[in-house]
Amino acid sequence: MNDFISGMLAMGYLVAGIFFLRFWRDTRDRLFAMFGAAFFILAVQRVGLDLFVDVPESATLWYFVRLLAFVIIIVAIVDKNRKK
Repeated sequence: MNDFISGMLAMGYLVAGIFFLRFWRDTRDRLFAMFGAAFFILAVQRVGLDLFVDVPESATLWYFVRLLAFVIIIVAIVDKNRKK
């Protein structure tokens, strides 16, 4: 059951990434490109965590990948809201 839920989360992240990249293609706004990249990274993290869950040391690495995705989201929001 955990594998199924993990797969559904990965698929949801991929769909969200494609959704944001479609908006980026239409508007060329960096916010959408960064959100799309972050969601693709989250999908990779979810698949990697599911595949390498047997190695406890690798779990920490995969959570740093998730941290990278959240940092990209924060940078995108700050970049969008800074004064020009």
